[in-house]
Amino acid sequence: MVQPYHHEPFTDFSVEKNQLAYQEGLRTVEGYLGRDYDLLIDGEQVTTDEKIVSYNPANKSEIIGRVSKANKELAEKAMQAALEAFKTWRKTKPELRADVLFKAAAILRRRKHEFSALLTKEAGKPWREADADTAEAIDFLEYYARQMLELKNGVPIQSRPNEFNRFEYIPLGVGVIIPPWNFPLAIMAGTTVAAIVAGNTALLKPASNTVIVAAKFVEVLQEAGLPKGVLNYIPGSGSEIGDYLVDHKDTRFISFTGSREVGVRINERAARVNEGQIWLKRVIAEMGGKDTIVVDDEADLELAAQSIVASAFGFSGQKCSACSRAIVVESVYDQVLARVVELTKALQVGDPTNRETFMGPVIDQSAFSKILDYIEIGKSEGRLVAGGTGDQSKGYFIQPTVFADVDPEARIMQEEIFGPVVGFSKAKNYDEALQFANRTEYGLTGAVITRNRDKIQQAREDFHVGNLYFNRGCTGAIVGYQPFGGFNMSGTDSKAGGPDYLLLHLQAKTTSESY
Repeated sequence: MVQPYHHEPFTDFSVEKNQLAYQEGLRTVEGYLGRDYDLLIDGEQVTTDEKIVSYNPANKSEIIGRVSKANKELAEKAMQAALEAFKTWRKTKPELRADVLFKAAAILRRRKHEFSALLTKEAGKPWREADADTAEAIDFLEYYARQMLELKNGVPIQSRPNEFNRFEYIPLGVGVIIPPWNFPLAIMAGTTVAAIVAGNTALLKPASNTVIVAAKFVEVLQEAGLPKGVLNYIPGSGSEIGDYLVDHKDTRFISFTGSREVGVRINERAARVNEGQIWLKRVIAEMGGKDTIVVDDEADLELAAQSIVASAFGFSGQKCSACSRAIVVESVYDQVLARVVELTKALQVGDPTNRETFMGPVIDQSAFSKILDYIEIGKSEGRLVAGGTGDQSKGYFIQPTVFADVDPEARIMQEEIFGPVVGFSKAKNYDEALQFANRTEYGLTGAVITRNRDKIQQAREDFHVGNLYFNRGCTGAIVGYQPFGGFNMSGTDSKAGGPDYLLLHLQAKTTSESY
C-alpha cells in the first residue's frame, strides 16, 4: 500500500518564529553569495574557464554566484555518461528510485527557508512566492515518488487459458531537461525528478538566470544517493548546447518549459530524424499563456477584484498562469475596475527580502525593457489607470500596471507580456465574455467569477483552457490537486503534478507467455 500524498503546507509568516527562520535562511544564503559552482558530469565536478554569472534582479550589482559553462564537447561527454548510467539505472528497482526522491524531499524540507531565501535573492521572489515555490518542489518529489510506486507493476490485462499476459512500463532513455527561471526550484525539480524516478537518465540545462538554485538542488540529489551519471548538470547557451542536445541522435525525449517561440523551435528540431536515430523523440512542452479572468454580473465583485490583482501581480506577473486579461460584463465593469485600481495602488513594490513586499523586481534587463515596451503599446491601445512606470536604478522594478477599455484583439490582450500588466475589456454579456476569453492562441489557465451554477457549467464546457478555476484566481495550482498544463499554443497538455505525467517519461511493453 503506497502511503497517501499530502501537499506541503505553506509557511504562516505572521508567526514570529517563522519570520526568524526565514531571516536565518537569508543569512545562510548571504554567507555563500559569489561562490563558484562546477558542472556535474558522470558524478565528477568539472570546471571551465567560461562562466555564467547570476545576479540579484533586485540589486543588480550583487552577484549570487558563478557557474562553469558547458560547451558541445562537455555536453557530448554528459550524453555518454547518461547513456552508460541508463544501462543500470533502468534496471534499478522503482522502490529504490523513489527512495532517492523521498530522501531529497526530507533534505529540502529541512532546508526549506534556505532554498526559499535563495529564490528571493536569485529570482527576486517575495517571501510568500518563494515559500510556495519551495513547497511545490517538495510536493513534486513526494508525489512523483508515490506515482512511480503505483505504476511499477503496470496495469492488469486479460489472459487466456495456457497464456499469461503482462502490460508494464519501461523507461525511455536519456532526457534533456530545459526548465524555466520563473519557478526555478519547483519546475526545475519537478521536470528533473519525473524523468529520473521513471528510470531515465537526464541532462539538466537550467535557465541561465537561476543556475545557482539548480546547482544547489543537484547537490541535494547527490546527498540523497543518486548514482553518478543519472543526472548531469550542464548549464550553457541554448544556441550552442541546447540545439546540439535537442538534435542529438541519442536524445530520447525533451522536457521543456518556457516561451512559445522556443517551444515551437524545439518541437520542430526534435521532429527531424537525424543520422543514427532509431526513434521519434518525445517532446513534453509547457509554453506559456495569455490567461483570462471572466467576471459575470452575478459575481462577488470584491472576490473578483482581489482575484484579478493577486493573479496579475503575484511574482510581478511572471507566471505562465498569470491573469493578463480581465473580461468583465459591462453592468459591473466600472465597479470592478475601480476596485482593482484601488487595490493595485496599495500594493507594496520593492526589495523582496522585506517581508512586507508584495511585488519585487522583474528578472533582468531584457524583461524590464520588453515589459516597458508593451506598456508603451498599451498606452495607444487602452486607458492607463494604474502604474505604467519602471525604475532600474538599483534593480528591475516595474509598477503594477492596469489598462482599461482595451479591445480583446489588441496586442496587449493577445501577446504574452510576462510582466505586471493586466488589460480590461468590457463584454455585453456572459456569452460574449466567454467568446472573448477564448479568443487567443493560448489555452493554459482561466477563471470565472459567478454565483450562477448554470454559467459555471457553461464555462466547464466552453472555456477552452487546461486549468479552469471558479470563484478564485487563475494562479496557484497545487501538485496532486490541480494537475497543470494547457491547450493550443500553451503546450502539449502535459499535466504536471497529475496522475498521467510520469507516463510521458515511460513506454508501455506487453509480454505474453504461452504455457
